[in-house]
Amino acid sequence: MDKSALETTRELRPRFDERGLIQAVATDAVTGELLMVAHMNADALERTLATGEAHYWSRSRAEVWHKGGTSGNVQHVEELRIDCDQDAVWLKVRPAGPACHTGARTCFYRVLADGALERLD
Repeated sequence: MDKSALETTRELRPRFDERGLIQAVATDAVTGELLMVAHMNADALERTLATGEAHYWSRSRAEVWHKGGTSGNVQHVEELRIDCDQDAVWLKVRPAGPACHTGARTCFYRVLADGALERLD
């Protein structure tokens, strides 16, 4: 499919990179807060679409993981968007708990201030 057709098609045709991954961004569906940036492979995307709950590809574990599958911090997908050339997805989610493995609400819990990282509370 040529680029202009890809940009106007109603068909979901994700363009995975050479590793079989696509960038995924998750935000809170109510507040709009950026929660996390992750990756999905085809299986993770399919599971997300089938269940309505976010699944991602863990590069460190080399496996699909159901966000909150063990912690209970599931991300319920309210809306999934894909960018113009279908190589990144945006998940608007209702989080059932913290997004970050550190226990922080968002993975973006620090800000750079005067050359140092400061934790936001």
